[in-house]
Amino acid sequence: MATYSCLLFVTLSFLVLFSSCSAQISQVTSRGRQQRTQTQCNIQNLNTLEPQQRIESEAGHTDLWDQNSEDLQCANVAVIRHTIQNRGLLVPSYINYPQMMYVLQGEGLHGASIPGCPETLQYSQQQSQSQSQSQSRSRSQDRGDEHQKVRRIREGDVIALPTGIAHWIYNNGQSNLVVVSLHDIGNADNQLDQLFRKFFLGGSPQQEFQGQSRQQGRQQGQQGQEQSGGNVFSGFNQDLLAEALNVDRELVNKMQRNDRQRGVIVRVQDEFQVVAPHRREQQEREEQEQEQEKWHQPGGGSNGLEETLCTLSLKHNINKPSLADVFNPRAGRSTSINAYVLPILENLQLSINKVVLYKNAIYAPHWNRKAHSILYIIRGSGRIQIVSQRGDAVFDDNVKEGQVVVVPQEFAVVQKAGNSGLEWISFKTHPLAEISQLAGRGSFLTSTPVDVLANAFRVSREDARRLKNGRREITLFSPLRSSSEY
Repeated sequence: MATYSCLLFVTLSFLVLFSSCSAQISQVTSRGRQQRTQTQCNIQNLNTLEPQQRIESEAGHTDLWDQNSEDLQCANVAVIRHTIQNRGLLVPSYINYPQMMYVLQGEGLHGASIPGCPETLQYSQQQSQSQSQSQSRSRSQDRGDEHQKVRRIREGDVIALPTGIAHWIYNNGQSNLVVVSLHDIGNADNQLDQLFRKFFLGGSPQQEFQGQSRQQGRQQGQQGQEQSGGNVFSGFNQDLLAEALNVDRELVNKMQRNDRQRGVIVRVQDEFQVVAPHRREQQEREEQEQEQEKWHQPGGGSNGLEETLCTLSLKHNINKPSLADVFNPRAGRSTSINAYVLPILENLQLSINKVVLYKNAIYAPHWNRKAHSILYIIRGSGRIQIVSQRGDAVFDDNVKEGQVVVVPQEFAVVQKAGNSGLEWISFKTHPLAEISQLAGRGSFLTSTPVDVLANAFRVSREDARRLKNGRREITLFSPLRSSSEY
C-alpha cells in the first residue's frame, strides 16, 4: 500500500510539473512577438515614413522603406512596394515570415505554390479527337502544363501568404500593377534574425534583397567583400543541380545566369500561358467562398494542411462599400478583414483594416488592442496625432499619399481628413485586432459612469455628461459646421 501511495505521489508530481512546464512553453510561444519587440520600442518621436530606396528592374521597380527606422523596428515589420509594368512578371520568391499584400492599382494574375497541394489546373494542346495517330503520339510527348491555382487580382484585393510559400505576380492589364506588402518579421514563424530577406527563385535580384542592412553593406564594401547577389539556384554546384533536376548543364547555366538589368520584375516576351478562370467565373466563386468564410470561426479545429491551406482562399477584396463594418453617409466607411472573414489570417497572425474618410471627417480617437498598426496612405491627405502612455504627442503631422505611419500597440491615435478626404489601410499584427474608442458611441466615455468621469477629470457632473454624450456616432465622425481643414 505504501509503495502504491508513493508511486501515485510521484506520478501526480510529474503531471503537475509537466503541466506547469507546458503552460510556460505555451506562454513563451504565444508571447513570442512581444518578447522580440518590447526592447526596441523606446518611442519618443514617430515619423512619416517614405521609401528610402528604389530598385529598378527590366519591367518595373521596387520601393523599399528603411527597415532600420525606429518606427518599423518597434513593430518589427518591413514595407515594400512593387510597381509592375504591362507584361511584367514579378519572379517567384519566398520569405521566412508571413506577408500581406494590398493591390493599390491595376490588375493581374497571382500564383502561389503550396507544398503538399495538388496541381489542380491543367493545360494541354487543344486537338480534336479525329486527328491521326502521329498527332496523337505528338500529344503524348507534349504533356502540356499542370500547376496550382492561379488567382486574378485587382485593385482592392488583400492577399495573404503564409511563411515560406513561393509566389509570383504577372501584370496582364493595360496599366501598371502596384502592390504594397507588409512583411511581418516579428512573427513567431521567423527563427532567423530580424533582417529583411527575400529568397528569389528566378531573375537577378540585387543585393538589397539579400537581407543586408546599409551599415553591413558599407562594412563589406570597405573590406572588399561585396557580393554580387543572385537567385537561390545560383549558389548550387552546376553538376549537382543538373543531376537533381535531370537536365543538362547548359540549362542549369541559364538558370544561374545573373543579368543585373533584368532584376526581379522581368519582361515577358512571348504569349503568357497559364490556366486561370474567366473573370466572371472567378467572381462568382469568390462570392461563394466569401459567404462560406463569413461563418468560419478560427480555432475550431482542422484536418491538416490540405484543409487549412489547399482549400482556403488567400485573398479577399476590401473595396466593396457593401462590405463595410461601419458606414456613416456624412463621414465615410471602415472595413476590416480578419480571421473571421479570411480564415487563412489565423495562420498568419495578421489582419487589415481600410478606412475611407470624407472631407474633414474624423476617425474616432482610439487605441489598438493586441496589435501594432502600420498605416499606408492610399489617397488624399489629412492629419494624424499619436499619444504615448505618458500623455506626450509622439506624432502630430500631416500625411499624404504613399506615406507610412506606425502606431504602436495601445498608443492612442486620431485621424482627420483634409479637404480632399483621406483613405488608408492599416496592416495589423494580430488576426483579430480590435480597437477601443476614446469618444463616440461604445467608447470608454459612454460606458463609464458620470461620477467616475467627473472625479477623474475634476469637472462638474454637467460637464461630465457633456463629455459622455458629446458624440453619438460610432467610429466615424462627421465634421462639425465650424470644422475647417486640419
